[in-house]
Amino acid sequence: MTTKVKEEIDFSDAAGSDDLTPVREMVQACIQCGTCTGSCPNEFAMDVTPRRLWRLVLTGQREEIFQSQTFTLCSACYYCTLRCPRGLPLTEAMGALKQLAAREGLTRHRQSILFYKSFLESVRRHGRVREMEFMTLYFNAMKNPLLPLRFAALGVKLMLKGKLPLQIPSKGGGALAALFRQAAELEEVP
Repeated sequence: MTTKVKEEIDFSDAAGSDDLTPVREMVQACIQCGTCTGSCPNEFAMDVTPRRLWRLVLTGQREEIFQSQTFTLCSACYYCTLRCPRGLPLTEAMGALKQLAAREGLTRHRQSILFYKSFLESVRRHGRVREMEFMTLYFNAMKNPLLPLRFAALGVKLMLKGKLPLQIPSKGGGALAALFRQAAELEEVP
């Protein structure tokens, strides 16, 4: 007859990484059931499954977390959050990891950070995204003159079908400028 030893792990002091504490609190009750991974439509492209990512967060393995592309591939569909048997805010936790990576300016995540910033800049200016301006802002931010060439064929195809209108970029303050300014003040973003 074998006896099972119940192993209790104290995650409160995991690696002392204070910036991960809010994320750790969001997933503290995770039972590692894998429902989040099974629900995720982007899991096939992730290098670390969401289930494994939560384990890394709980154990404070910061370096492994930010070496992963998993949280940047989250499309915020909320399937994981809706299906989680513990009702954990997993989508918010993914968003918090994205914010941490952006705040710290991690080189590995530079491309996706610039993509989001360019998208939001277009929305700030016009109240909606202007695709041509958005991609122009993104390509300029990437500072790679050859990057647009990879997307040229797709861009031409979309323009010919009338799906991508030619619009002159503007510097307008936009209807949402005040809202963005107030959000930046609340978040204390420099």
